[in-house]
Amino acid sequence: MDSEDYDEIAEQIFELREQCQKATMDTVQRDEQISRITDLQDFIKAQAADLTEFDEALVKRWLKQITVWPDHCTVELKSGLKVDIDR
Repeated sequence: MDSEDYDEIAEQIFELREQCQKATMDTVQRDEQISRITDLQDFIKAQAADLTEFDEALVKRWLKQITVWPDHCTVELKSGLKVDIDR
C-alpha cells in the first residue's frame, strides 16, 4: 500500500466519522424536539377546554418568538412550528 492509498483511506475514515457524528446529533435533536412536542401535548391535555383570558404560563411554555413584518407576523413555537399571520 502506498502513501496515496493510505491518505485516501484515512480521508474516507474521517469523512465517515463526521457523517456518524452528524447523524448522532440529528438524532439527538429530533429526540429533543419529540420530547418538547410530547410535553406540550401533555400540557394541552391538562388545560381547561376553553381559554378565556391571557395565560402567561401558557405563553412562556409555548412561544419562542414573534417576528413582525410589514405585511404579516410570524409566530414561532418552541416545538419549531412557525405560523404566518396576515395583518
